[in-house]
Amino acid sequence: MVAKVLGYLILFAAISSTVTSDPDTLQDLCVAAPSSGVKVNGFACKEEANVTAADFFFDGLAKPGVVNSSVGSLVTAANVDKIPGLNTLGVSLSRIDYAPGGLNPPHTHPRATEIVFVLEGELDVGFITTANKLITKTIKKGDIYVFPKALVHYQKNNGDKAASVISAFNSQLPGTQSIAATLFTATPAVPDDVLTKAFQVGTKEIDKIKSKLAPKKS
Repeated sequence: MVAKVLGYLILFAAISSTVTSDPDTLQDLCVAAPSSGVKVNGFACKEEANVTAADFFFDGLAKPGVVNSSVGSLVTAANVDKIPGLNTLGVSLSRIDYAPGGLNPPHTHPRATEIVFVLEGELDVGFITTANKLITKTIKKGDIYVFPKALVHYQKNNGDKAASVISAFNSQLPGTQSIAATLFTATPAVPDDVLTKAFQVGTKEIDKIKSKLAPKKS
């Protein structure tokens, strides 16, 4: 009986380790040292003697960002790139600001589940399952909505006033792949014959989309 219970515990531990996001920490802290040159799953640790309070601080989410993108939204990330102390901790935040009618276009986070809390405004949000089912809802100030890990999702401000949310992730660096930008602005470019066949359109339509998404020249 003891052996059977032990076996179940080992199996449970193995399953649990495969479904978590970032790996668990093995020490109190591991402040990121991106310049170290050491290649690990995350960042190498800064010398603890050099760790300061600034490594754990970021004030970039306190105020709305200036939204000037063509889609009408701005994402301000508070991940390990901005807060070195998040290294190995498996958590991060973002603030998303939306102009009236603004859209955070369909995208995925390959390394994290996302949960959003609405600060201001009203949004239409949704995600698409692998069975191609759209699950959508209108959310407003004070509401929370969850986007499962790696599924395509979006948020759109359906009001005539600015909106904003705070997003939380179970990864220090969740990654973002915007579907349109990923397919049409990749370097090197995705071959046109792949895109024309996938979207069932001609080369002219593909070129038009690419021109719309191309980075603006300064």
